[in-house]
Amino acid sequence: MQKPSLSCLGAFAIELSPGADVGQAVLSPEAAGALAVLVARDLGKLVPEAAALDLGLVAALFDPVELLRPGYPLHAELERLVARVPGAAGGRVVGFGAGPEGLPGALKPAPAHAQGPLRLLPLLVRGDAAAIAKVGDRMEEVLLDTGMAGADTALLAQEGFATRVEHARLLTLNDLAAMMALQYEHAGLAPLWPLVEAALLSPGQEQWLDAPPEPLARYATGEVRLAMLDIDAWAEGGFAPAGLDADRLPRAFEHFQIRQRQLAAVLEAHGIPVTFDHCPAGVDPRSVLRA
Repeated sequence: MQKPSLSCLGAFAIELSPGADVGQAVLSPEAAGALAVLVARDLGKLVPEAAALDLGLVAALFDPVELLRPGYPLHAELERLVARVPGAAGGRVVGFGAGPEGLPGALKPAPAHAQGPLRLLPLLVRGDAAAIAKVGDRMEEVLLDTGMAGADTALLAQEGFATRVEHARLLTLNDLAAMMALQYEHAGLAPLWPLVEAALLSPGQEQWLDAPPEPLARYATGEVRLAMLDIDAWAEGGFAPAGLDADRLPRAFEHFQIRQRQLAAVLEAHGIPVTFDHCPAGVDPRSVLRA
């Protein structure tokens, strides 16, 4: 009986030099294969057991939010394609690039997310459950601290994507999530991260953002519900900053609404559906979001 196959999910991450443009966002199949071979070699140096497993790489540049989505759809599609590659499993290295018809399946970067300095190429290592458990633990242990790519790997990526690469390294998706949590903290979005993390890691659990003056939000059953408040409900619900006089309340309420739209946009970029629930004055908005 064939052993069940599992995968370790990760990324080949390239940090662009300040001000660098990307001349080509997707490599050809031939260049994708060459880059995948070097990435597999680099991973094998750090985690020798990975060399006996299959490695798949999408040679296209994605934003972190495209990888960190519930169910990890990019990696799910990559796993499906690797499983269909002819030949005996174990030690195969496959790079997916864009042929005349473009990238296969759903592996297409979104132009709306193409401007960030950190670009990611989804990768996975695939094999039987026992081997994957060992390799996955080792990848989590070593990649964040020691996962720098070889100089020739970084150079090939730089030439292929016609850009300037500052750093190139291997990451697990857990490493990437930790980096994003820190980035969101620096960007003033730390209160939002527990909702994203729940959607990624605990989709069956409930998670609240209930920290006035932040907008009120609840994650459950695969979506986030945001309390849509009018100015009276906002003021009486404790979301207005303390000490504001009546003349300053409208402007502060506008800032609250802008913040609410910002949080919704970030959640939707992560592929998390957002619903706005109207919460009138005189009603506890938490009860509305629970309904």
